[in-house]
Amino acid sequence: MLKAVILVGGPLKGTRFRPLSLDVPKPLFPVAGLPMIQHHIEACVKVPELKEIILLGYYPTADLAQFVQEMIQEYKINIRYLQEFTALGTAGGMYHFRDQIRCGNPDVFFVLNGDVCANFPLVDMLQFHRSRGESAVITVMATEATRQQALHYGCIVRDKQNSQITHYVEKPSTFVSTLINCGVYVCSLEIFQIMMTIFNRKQQEYYNENSTNGNRESGCIQLEQEVLSPLAGTGRAFVMPTTNWWSQIKSAGSAIYANRHYLELYKAHQPHRLAKDTEAT
Repeated sequence: MLKAVILVGGPLKGTRFRPLSLDVPKPLFPVAGLPMIQHHIEACVKVPELKEIILLGYYPTADLAQFVQEMIQEYKINIRYLQEFTALGTAGGMYHFRDQIRCGNPDVFFVLNGDVCANFPLVDMLQFHRSRGESAVITVMATEATRQQALHYGCIVRDKQNSQITHYVEKPSTFVSTLINCGVYVCSLEIFQIMMTIFNRKQQEYYNENSTNGNRESGCIQLEQEVLSPLAGTGRAFVMPTTNWWSQIKSAGSAIYANRHYLELYKAHQPHRLAKDTEAT
């Protein structure tokens, strides 16, 4: 049994996406005729063993309730929205709701950032992750970027012989690698043990009167910097490069780029979704 977690963020961010996000939450903004994260859901339901999709973020539940019900009706799969009490980072929310994710004892679970658009190769990622054996805690989907573009993403150095991640830096100040993190992962349940260690350390720091961390939420954990980066070089983090189309939606302009590529995918695989030409009368 498998699950998927889609990280949708919350209303305190996304200012770069204005004015498009003023009337609708960013995850529900239509791209190629569908709410942005519906493309994620469509990719997830194509994975044969996947039984549940969890949307995770800090939008008010009411903002996503109707969308969730529509997705359940359309795809006939269990979909839930779990609301964080505050912004907990890309891993903090997963740790907070770890019992919900682990319920049913899934073999592994997917994690997809809600602001990425792609031809998600989830079945290939699952096969790749399983082929690494029990030592694999996380597999990261990655793609090539230019040297200049790479500075704006998480950069991965890998051992090409075994696909292990040997070094990882999030948005480096100097060049590290042109292989960048796509924000799509396969994780084993063991990752929660790693998150627990980080959480416990942060709790100690939070309650230490000498801590300079007192104003930060102690449950906030970043998957990239605090989980993935330390796992690099341990033989437990792997990378699966892809040549498939991928894009991150951070601005209104990037939504146009993603829209064009999704329409190209429709043309190739789902032509019924495209409007038919009609003769002028």
